[in-house]
Amino acid sequence: MSGITGKVVAITGASSGIGEATARLLAERGAVVALGARRTERLDAIAGELRDRGAGVITCRTDVTRRADLDELVARTVAEFGRIDVLVGNAGISKIGLMAEGDVDAWSAMIDVNLRGVLHGIAAAMPAFRRQGAGHFVTTVSTAGLKITPTMAVYGGLKNAVRTILEGLRQESTDGVIRTTAVSPGYVRTELADSIDDAGVREQIRRSMAELAIAPEAVARTIAFAIEQPDDVEIGEIVIRPARQD
Repeated sequence: MSGITGKVVAITGASSGIGEATARLLAERGAVVALGARRTERLDAIAGELRDRGAGVITCRTDVTRRADLDELVARTVAEFGRIDVLVGNAGISKIGLMAEGDVDAWSAMIDVNLRGVLHGIAAAMPAFRRQGAGHFVTTVSTAGLKITPTMAVYGGLKNAVRTILEGLRQESTDGVIRTTAVSPGYVRTELADSIDDAGVREQIRRSMAELAIAPEAVARTIAFAIEQPDDVEIGEIVIRPARQD
């Protein structure tokens, strides 16, 4: 029996990359999982594979920019499994580019997904966590907020905003009910580069990923490490990056 066995974990951005790898690993270690993402066909395929291996799993179409979608993900998780122990907030997009380009639409899209989406998840899960007397927010942040580069000023700024929000929530919650963990990956082999509109920047990121990136399963193991800790232990932040990333 691990500290994960029997836990109920909802995951956003679960249709690929880190979210999918996390769902598979946690289910393998005995968690029941609720998978949220916009690509329902992909979610259903993953869920089918997990059920074939004996896992408890539900899927819910989840667009994190919509508050109602996060409310539904939490409500369906509780209705199906009786509780929700962890919300893994993993959905994110990367519309990076130079500030001088003034791409306000891209900035707004990142605000909606990368920042407002996290807040929607917190607002949705907090009442359930408080009723239960325990709950854990595990949120994918980024090393982009730790080392600022010209094309990632807005992206990194939003990730740092999420980091600040999680720390503020931690300080509100020293009664031990709510735990928060910020997981900051570096280059990981995911589809994140697909959301970059600037072709030059997109190809640059893809080259860096091809040269450096670690597997999403490495981040999933990090998330599992935070989740499996006993109730009196909180892993506030973890940075995980390729050994050769500067």
